[in-house]
Amino acid sequence: MKTTLKTKDMILCAMFTTLTAAGAFIRIPIPVVPFTLQFLFTMLAGLLLGPKLGAISVLTYILLGLAGLPVFAEGGGIYYIFKPSFGYLTGFLAGAYVTGKIAGQVARPSYKRLLAANFTGLFLVYAFGMIYYWAISNYYLGTGIGLWPLFLYCFILAVPGDIFLCILAAILGKRLIPILKNYL
Repeated sequence: MKTTLKTKDMILCAMFTTLTAAGAFIRIPIPVVPFTLQFLFTMLAGLLLGPKLGAISVLTYILLGLAGLPVFAEGGGIYYIFKPSFGYLTGFLAGAYVTGKIAGQVARPSYKRLLAANFTGLFLVYAFGMIYYWAISNYYLGTGIGLWPLFLYCFILAVPGDIFLCILAAILGKRLIPILKNYL
């Protein structure tokens, strides 16, 4: 079965790709991995567009960055796959898909379901990000990072802001999902 995207779907995907890129430049510098709004927009892509379109918007963002457009928090280009923080980008892709899958199981998801979807997405982003960070640091860069520093810098310092973003995305999702269902 051949699947084609409708014009409105392409526009919505492009909009969330653009929001994710803009979110990379709205950042609070913390050691190792900067806090950005990328996570908020990738979770909203999953919640509002569904698993497939949400993942397409994030994949488009990643491909644009790897093609050389400076849309990532620290630039762009194919070399970016060798940066320890690249794992978080792949986590955004998985997170958007799973968030959309969980939230989309019912027509009008509750706050509880939206929060569960967002926190599941958060877990995936950090799992992908931390594993990739550890592997690249230890096996490619040769700089090595222990488990405690990894946990401290790549989780403890970063996760409070992302927990807030999970709550914000649930609030926005609860308000915007009915609007999208009614008007699109």
